[in-house]
Amino acid sequence: MTPLQDSIFLAALKQAGIPAPVAEHKFHPVRKWRMDFAWPEQKLALEIQGGLFVKGRHSRGESMLKDYEKFNAAAAMGWRLIYCQPTDSTKPETINTIRAAMLDFYHV
Repeated sequence: MTPLQDSIFLAALKQAGIPAPVAEHKFHPVRKWRMDFAWPEQKLALEIQGGLFVKGRHSRGESMLKDYEKFNAAAAMGWRLIYCQPTDSTKPETINTIRAAMLDFYHV
């Protein structure tokens, strides 16, 4: 995402009462993998998949296999992952999914 998109996303979270995430969170003790946005205490992450319709990184076979390896490792470590494309990061559906995952963590 662009810096402007990041700012709008963070503002949407704040408006929804969702704590700010850690950007580019390194979640694995050995690999250099990072989550786009993460709430480490809740082991919740948002991965933003750009370039889906223009043959970008996230839609090519080799890159997708690397993503699967990363996401499977995260799941094995107890992480819950939410995915969206950049234009969907501030949509109510995405914000509500993050909120629901946060509430589920706290069993509210």
